[in-house]
Amino acid sequence: MATITRRSVDVVIVGGGWAGSIMAKELTEAGQRVVMLERGGERSTAADGAYPGSLDELEGNYRFKIFQKLQKTTVTIRNNISQTALPYRQLAAFLPGEGVGGAGLHWSGVHLRIAPDDLTLRSTVISKYGKSFIPEGMNLQDYGVTYAELEPFFDKAEKVFGTSGEAYTVNGKVVGNGNVFAPDRSDHFPLPPLKDVTGAHLFRKAAAEAGYHPYAIPAANASRQYTNPYGAQMGPCNFCGYCSGYACYMYSKASPNVNILPVLRRNKLFEIRPNSTVLHVTLDSTKTRATGVTYLDEKGNEVIQSAELVILAAFQFNNVHLMLVSGIGKPYDPVAGTGVVGRNFVYQNISTTTAWLDPSVWTSQFIGTGGGGVAFDDFNSENFDHGPLGFIGGSPVWVNQAGVKAIAAAKAGGPPGTPRWGSAWKSGMIDTYKHAVRMDAHGSNMAYRDVFLDLDPTWKDAFGRPLLRMTFDWKDNDIRMNRYVVGKIAAVTKAMGARQTHLGMKEFGQPFDTRFYQTTHLGGGAVMGSDPATSALNRYLQCWDVSNVFVIGSNAFPQGTGYNPTGMVAALAYWSAHHIRTTYLKNPGPLVPA
Repeated sequence: MATITRRSVDVVIVGGGWAGSIMAKELTEAGQRVVMLERGGERSTAADGAYPGSLDELEGNYRFKIFQKLQKTTVTIRNNISQTALPYRQLAAFLPGEGVGGAGLHWSGVHLRIAPDDLTLRSTVISKYGKSFIPEGMNLQDYGVTYAELEPFFDKAEKVFGTSGEAYTVNGKVVGNGNVFAPDRSDHFPLPPLKDVTGAHLFRKAAAEAGYHPYAIPAANASRQYTNPYGAQMGPCNFCGYCSGYACYMYSKASPNVNILPVLRRNKLFEIRPNSTVLHVTLDSTKTRATGVTYLDEKGNEVIQSAELVILAAFQFNNVHLMLVSGIGKPYDPVAGTGVVGRNFVYQNISTTTAWLDPSVWTSQFIGTGGGGVAFDDFNSENFDHGPLGFIGGSPVWVNQAGVKAIAAAKAGGPPGTPRWGSAWKSGMIDTYKHAVRMDAHGSNMAYRDVFLDLDPTWKDAFGRPLLRMTFDWKDNDIRMNRYVVGKIAAVTKAMGARQTHLGMKEFGQPFDTRFYQTTHLGGGAVMGSDPATSALNRYLQCWDVSNVFVIGSNAFPQGTGYNPTGMVAALAYWSAHHIRTTYLKNPGPLVPA
């Protein structure tokens, strides 16, 4: 195939999901000519969310219609450095998106603001419990940015997303029945909270009786018709249950395809090129400045795209992979403890508890919305005393009923002890579907010296590049946290009047298993911070070593939190874009001295 050189632009953005779309909107507003390169194909709600064909559980959740295809590139995975990593060949443990909209097209819609203490976790833990409280080998560190600095950008993202929720305090005044542990806000949510489904209603009542503080989960699923600040329109959620894993046919779930891209596509400064696989960022002879990117177009041509500014805004591990194969930043060495790219890889620690209620109580699990539900945060972040417990981290607990469909109901089966076949299995499955409530402990995951990302020495992708290698396993700290929080759910199921409960606790010594879904909330690997020795990016998500490269995504998280990452990713994207617009474009160079 031919090698093609395209006309230079001001900005090239890699990735067409939330982060890339936000950056493109902000930078075109600043008068920059922007090209967005998306590895996957064109996607739209009108096509991918067309009713009724899009409501297909087999196609959506089991054939992974709008998820990444692993034939050309994937990651390799091992639990520790003594093992040989093998390729992740079937989607199971995590489900990255692919195509215009990225994971923002198939996400659920849970839209939370990070707890202020999580942004300064190392400093907070040392202040409360002393430095010796941090376990040996745990790479705990601060983000380098405060909640007060990010608050305007959380607010902006919520207005763009059309987030439904209820505040507890606004400008220091109690205004509603929101999360009592949530940080103060400058404004209300743009939309009122979604209605509680039956399971969430029962959970709210029982959690309050148990002494906890339930609240409506903020959700980027519109509770009523909404027009965002860009002029993009959303319809009200009808609780159809086809949300997570699907393009919303009601235009009720926020996505780049609904909330940003329709406006961007009308801007002459913006161009999107689907089916464009970026191979690497090109650097000049000094290796301190990017000159653009090299990618393969849909015809297999190698294309050189020059740009003054390069934004990596792909999925978490794709951003890290591009940095490594491009020679940006020093690769992390877990033995020496040096280097930063690949350091502090984190995941999320989730387990599900099921309560079976009296047969007279029907929980209508087919009804659901991706982001809606009820949670309590009494054991999340630093909302409780960790001192006597000996672990760091926490977890919200929630009922987040996204709609149980036929195949998922059959796989769930019945209460513990139910046979796996025959009439008793059928009865148990029906019992679970009609009368059960599921509750998740959606916990944090700390970073460790021997949990990291690097380039695999053996396996390569279809383009000849080394695959990204993931070395990951659960650690005792995170298992202890999970078991403590899940244990607290027992009081809730008792208050519900459950006739039977299965507490979904993680077990010590049980390794991370790629065959079973955990979450798609991967983080770290190219983290932000104030020290170039422990972070790949500065507080504005700018590379320390190559100042005209910014890397936007959950890769910037120094450790995993108990919350879904999208709210934080969006706020960081707006934060970074603001400083590019107001400072960098006027005087290109490092925004923070190394």
